[in-house]
This record gives sequence, C-alpha cells and structure tokens, in this order.
Amino acid sequence: REGYEELAKLADKVDYCIADSEYNKQDLIKAGYKCKIDVLPILIAFSDYDKKPDAPLYGKYNDGVTNIIFTGRIASNKCQQDVIHAFGLYQKYYNSNSRLILVGNEGGYETYKLKMQKYAQLNCIKNVIFTGHIRVAEILACYKAADLFLCMSEHEGFCVPLVEAMYFKIPVIAYNSSAVGETLGKGGILLNEKNALETAALMDKILKDKGLQKKIIANQNERLDDFAHDKILARFNELLRENVL
Repeated sequence: REGYEELAKLADKVDYCIADSEYNKQDLIKAGYKCKIDVLPILIAFSDYDKKPDAPLYGKYNDGVTNIIFTGRIASNKCQQDVIHAFGLYQKYYNSNSRLILVGNEGGYETYKLKMQKYAQLNCIKNVIFTGHIRVAEILACYKAADLFLCMSEHEGFCVPLVEAMYFKIPVIAYNSSAVGETLGKGGILLNEKNALETAALMDKILKDKGLQKKIIANQNERLDDFAHDKILARFNELLRENVL
C-alpha cells in the first residue's frame, strides 16, 4: 500500500517511463501516470550464471534426492506457504525422497518464516531448507542441483527467478498471477488456480515423464530468446532515440 501511495506521488514528475512488464505499466497508469510508457524486459546478467557453483553445496544437494526449488525473498506475497503445502503432498503421496530448497533472505519476515517452519513440522514435511541470504556461487549450486522450480507467488512485477530457472533448464510450474504469465510466456506450466493436491500430481508427472520434461525445457529455451541481451539493448536504444534523445 505504501509503495503504491509513493508511486502516485511521482505521477506528475515524470516525462517518460519504461516498465519491465505490461503488468507494471498498467500499475503506473492506475497510479495516474499520463506520460508515454513503453515496456522492456529486465536486462539479466546471464554471464553471472556461467560462473562456477559452490562445490561443497552442490555436492550436498546433488545426492540423489529430488530437489524442488523456489527463489525469492521470504515474504508473505511470495506465498512460500503454498509451495510447502504442495511439496508436502508430493513428498507424502509420490516421493518421500525429496527436498524443498527455499532460496531467499527472510529479513523483516522472520515471524513468517518461523510459522512456515512450524507448519512443516506439524505436518511431518521433511527436508524443507531455508537457505537465508547466500552468495551467488551458492545460489548457482542450488539451481544446478534442482529438478523442478515451483512458484506460487501472488505478486510479481516481473519475476527474474523464472528466467533464471529457464536458463538452468529446470522445468517450471508457476501460479498465474500478476506478471508471472507474461514473463513465463509459453515456457513452463501455468496454474490458473491453487490446488495443492493437483499441483503435487503435476510435479510427479513432470518429474517422471522425461518426454514431457524435454518439451517443457524446449519451450523454455525458445522463450529465453526473448530475453537475449542484443534484442533488449537494441530495443532500448531505439526507445531512447524515439523518446529521450
């Protein structure tokens, strides 16, 4: 609420906007922005992802256990509780040899994290890992060891981790909220409603069906082309010439 209120205060101070998603563009319009607004995806430093992952952490997680991952700060709008719920049912009914890795800093949401840990404990959900704030090499190790990316977030202005997961060739399942569908495109599997049991069954289907995995990853690779640096930079320079220079 405070963020939207502050955004509105700048509406008459701005001559031109570039939003990183159509979803965010519409938020600017709702906030009273009358200037021209173009949409351009975030320029992601893919070269960072080609660096060496943390070897000890990768070895720890690359141990034959099925790894489900979600990356994002620990916060209620990210809905890690829904990720844990679906994972718990997947672990209970389909694969007891599984692990959930929640990568992200919990700063400011420590109570939320404690509640989720208690929820997992009370429901006998094992191997739920909260990494906290970790180094890039450790994040890379988590991605390298991951088998599936599960996003249940209810507010994303763009959601860079979706692109990261696609880059690491991890099949993506995501709840279709805010800008999630726009960013994922036809790259992964979008859920139009939250049903933890159905999500768990879908997770099992994807993880067991290698042909389906290949199809999803092929679609994700095609979607990644839209985030290529040369395309985004060329469009950025074009927008600058048209609207600023």
